[in-house]
Amino acid sequence: MAEAMAKGIDALPQAGQSITHEGKEYTTIKEGLAHILVPHDIPTSTDPRMSKEDTQKQAVFYNPIQQFNRDLSVLAIKTFGEDAIVRKQEKHDQAQKRAERKKRKAANGVASEEQGAAPQEGSEPSRKRKLRDDDPAAADPEEVPAKRIKSIPDGAAVSAPVVGEASAALPQTSTQPVTTEDLPQMSSHSLPAEDRPAWRPQFSILDALSATGLRALRYAQEIPFATSVTANDMSEKATASIALNVKHNKLEDKIQANTGNAISYMYSFIDKKGFDVIDLDPYGTAAPFIDSAIQAINDDGLLCVTCTDSAIFASHGYLEKTYSQYGGLPLKGEPCHEGGLRLILHAIASSAARYGMAIEPLLSLSIDYYIRVFVRVRKCPNDVKLLAGKTMLVYHCDSGCGAWTTQFLARNKAQQNRKGEPFYKHSFAQAPSANEHCEHCGHKTHLSGPMYGGPLHNVDFIKRILAQLKEADRETYPTMDRIEGMLHTAMEEITFGTKEKTNGTAKELLHPLIPKADPAEVDHHPFFFIPTSISKVIHCSSPPCASIRGALRHAGFRVAMSHCKPGSIKTDASWRDIWHVMLEWARQKKPLKNALKKESAGHAIVSKATALQSKPTEKERPPEEAVMTSTMPPGQVLDQALNGESATKEAAPANDENGVEGASNGNKAVRSDRPSYLGIDFEVIFDEKLGRDQDRGKLVRYQIAPRENWGPMSRAK
Repeated sequence: MAEAMAKGIDALPQAGQSITHEGKEYTTIKEGLAHILVPHDIPTSTDPRMSKEDTQKQAVFYNPIQQFNRDLSVLAIKTFGEDAIVRKQEKHDQAQKRAERKKRKAANGVASEEQGAAPQEGSEPSRKRKLRDDDPAAADPEEVPAKRIKSIPDGAAVSAPVVGEASAALPQTSTQPVTTEDLPQMSSHSLPAEDRPAWRPQFSILDALSATGLRALRYAQEIPFATSVTANDMSEKATASIALNVKHNKLEDKIQANTGNAISYMYSFIDKKGFDVIDLDPYGTAAPFIDSAIQAINDDGLLCVTCTDSAIFASHGYLEKTYSQYGGLPLKGEPCHEGGLRLILHAIASSAARYGMAIEPLLSLSIDYYIRVFVRVRKCPNDVKLLAGKTMLVYHCDSGCGAWTTQFLARNKAQQNRKGEPFYKHSFAQAPSANEHCEHCGHKTHLSGPMYGGPLHNVDFIKRILAQLKEADRETYPTMDRIEGMLHTAMEEITFGTKEKTNGTAKELLHPLIPKADPAEVDHHPFFFIPTSISKVIHCSSPPCASIRGALRHAGFRVAMSHCKPGSIKTDASWRDIWHVMLEWARQKKPLKNALKKESAGHAIVSKATALQSKPTEKERPPEEAVMTSTMPPGQVLDQALNGESATKEAAPANDENGVEGASNGNKAVRSDRPSYLGIDFEVIFDEKLGRDQDRGKLVRYQIAPRENWGPMSRAK
């Protein structure tokens, strides 16, 4: 009975416990290693199949649907943080070595002066030695080296004189309290070795739109090297809830709650040190917060962005709104969500470029109803120059066959200078890369973009998250199966399934440093297609994905699936190659039953196919005039081929003297029994075994919506 009684706010946090604080009763919900308090009258079920009415009440406090987002974010920030800590430690060690060298050099200089003749009073060496040996109070406070002053937390008021060198360096005329802005900084190296505090790299995180503070709580609990986490929200009720949750989790020394507008708060860090990680997870678009986040993030920092306005970035109903938010027009059709990813990355990249900062997408995912990107931001003007060459327009035949063509705004050509050092030459790109009508079906093409045209992921970053996942606790990360499946799929998008060779025995050890990707790399095959969709164009039965994948792989193309949508195929084959394979599928496996209408996209594609001429060997190659081709219209040839018939010839070659069919004067005639699309010439073999991946059934790659109205729930009132 005593166990069931409500406990106070200082009680040890446990899932499902009742807490009484200032006359109000709360229930504790646990996610990861964090606990949040929810009022008793709010539904607390974490079952995603709960009714829509209950989810509307629960929306302000806790959304279990977003746990996948939070689990992935913790692992991604932890992976990035290990890289940041190593880099900071290396910089610190280098600074220490430089300080030691200067110290030894100064000591050697003093010794040499003492051994020589004593300089006269007032001479330059004597004056320098006095400033070095005497108390810093004799020097101008502005000229005192910053490393000579003891550091104090920013903004802390000093009411008493600072002991030692720092107090002597302060102006003595002011009677007002002195803050750290008035103090130069002093390194701990000026203290005796035994009194120096252990140096610890700082790693700060900002949860700019925190609500209940659940993300901030999880970052503080599950990222051991995080030194400070700021949870910001403009609602006073929200920050009061954050403070309550922070107190309940016993994290007052690590998490600071701030009430304020996120944009103005981040802009306040323009002239001072910002954050190593900034997380933007708003309700709707993150576009208004991107510029201020770029201003507040440290060099080599991580920007995490969530956008839930898929009706804007992945739909053509509000294209004017899409442009005003993201600086580009959306992509129509099946790959619209990947187009949305690239629009958001374009908005981040263009905003960062104004300040000489370049971005590197580490992981970019389209998840359920929203988009989540993890972007590394660097101060690197040379990489910014490459941005135009990685920005593209898309000509998309959305109303016809679904084909697309990309057009990059500029070209980055690698060259070498006289010393053999590489550099990039930037020039205009040749335009246009496509006609106003689709080359395949003749329908009008529409323009999308500009959007980001580089790789969406960093393979080495994904590998390190997967390594973190192997050591993760399933109770802390219950969505780890789906995280593993989605990360594997994302990695295959970049590598097309190619795997590095390993000895198979030793466990792969990954260095914490995440290698930097080539800043000039572009993605020439940015989008996917779905076989069921393009089958509708030519009115044939849809082929299994394994058959199409096997046919493309047998022809030498690389094939993978996209994380954005089930049944998708991402390949480096051109649309000519894809249509050639699809026409062969219709001819070999599923002949057309109904004729195509002349004005349809499928009829235009079929009419562009011609009878394929088999290539004879050099010994068999006939004279040019002896090659037999069909005199029937291409469409008629293909109609026969698609219905399982061989294309006939009006002039059949005579048999030779040995009775060999199709030979005349020692030359073989050319058969035309399969279609060729726009001159494409490779044999199509639908090898389903080659098209299957061994681990395909072992990974949870795509989420199945567990209930109706699966989404972000209601906006907080």
